[in-house]
Amino acid sequence: MYENDQLTEKVILVGVSQREDDDTEASLDELSDLAETAGAVTVGRVIQNLPQIHPATYVGSGKLEEIRELIWETDATGIICDDELSPAQMKNMEQALDTKVMDRTLLILDIFAARAATSEGKIQVELAQLKYRLTRLTGFGRSMSRLGGGIGTRGPGEKKLESDRRLIGHRVALLNRELKEVVRHREVTRRQRTRNYTKVAAIVGYTNAGKSTLLNALTGARVLEEDQLFATLDPTTRMLELANDQQVLLTDTVGFIRKLPHHLVDAFKSTLEEAKYADIILHVVDASSPQWDTQMHVVYETLQELGVTDKKIITLFNKCDRLKGGEIYQDFRADRTLRIAAKTGAGLEKLKETLEEILREGKVLFRHTFPYGKAGEIQRIRKYGELLCEDYREDGIYVEAYVPADLM
Repeated sequence: MYENDQLTEKVILVGVSQREDDDTEASLDELSDLAETAGAVTVGRVIQNLPQIHPATYVGSGKLEEIRELIWETDATGIICDDELSPAQMKNMEQALDTKVMDRTLLILDIFAARAATSEGKIQVELAQLKYRLTRLTGFGRSMSRLGGGIGTRGPGEKKLESDRRLIGHRVALLNRELKEVVRHREVTRRQRTRNYTKVAAIVGYTNAGKSTLLNALTGARVLEEDQLFATLDPTTRMLELANDQQVLLTDTVGFIRKLPHHLVDAFKSTLEEAKYADIILHVVDASSPQWDTQMHVVYETLQELGVTDKKIITLFNKCDRLKGGEIYQDFRADRTLRIAAKTGAGLEKLKETLEEILREGKVLFRHTFPYGKAGEIQRIRKYGELLCEDYREDGIYVEAYVPADLM
């Protein structure tokens, strides 16, 4: 992992099950993967059945005692709760258990702090962290008053533990101004794409579904591929060359996850909105995951929250090379559904054909004879359209092509 000079943290996972048929067990499995990504080892887990989360201590007093004994038995260095804790809950649990208390949001923010590589990503992560900490200056209690390492202490804010709300508020305002400049630059890029009649396909999906692998397989982008949650954080855009000189821009986006912190959704809105302004959505689903249907639901919920509507959606059931065969996968909300294996390349030619068909749907069949003096117009068709026929005749150059309606 990263920060190998620090001792590996041993954590206990804590969750609350509010219904018999909920997915608390699966959510804790995912929380364990998140903890591993952050460099911690899970040494125990505790689930309490409650009709609702305890407002003061997240779990009841009996479970707190059970957790305290488990901490002593496993020599754990902290606990991670599967939901976002209020400042009061975090403070009360720290006092009751005499150990570091973290929640799912803090864990995800910590991973993002380690993964951010570009200046935009770092701004977005710092903004999310500061907004999270702003409401928890009193809730962190003892852990905020000491210099330490481990999960929850990486990134900005820890250099100045004595910062009060006024200083954090000033920093948030400064970062917001910097982020607005980034958003302005992104909007200029989008307008340029529109003027060039370039179509954009946004690759979205649950974290670790294989989005980066797909981008690499199609375009040779050489984006980092790892079997880890949030292996890549910063978006990457590459051009995909299709048949008949057609082109489409592919944009990789940050992976979605259940209980995605609102701080991150707000901070990363400019990045996530790549899906909002795209022409096509490539929804990558990990078909080998037992929770693939739940993960699909999370993705669609997040897209709805971002206002992504009325887009052509191609759902790609990825990692089909890991399946035994005979499994039935369906997505009734998608316009097209394909089975692929991005790692091996299976199904990618069919994906390219599907993209060509969708791109053609937005074009008009154009037949025209150009005088030889206007032969330069044909170059525009080659650049922005799909040239089907080019015949040199006595009266000029006869052309058949699919061209964007605006160019027509």
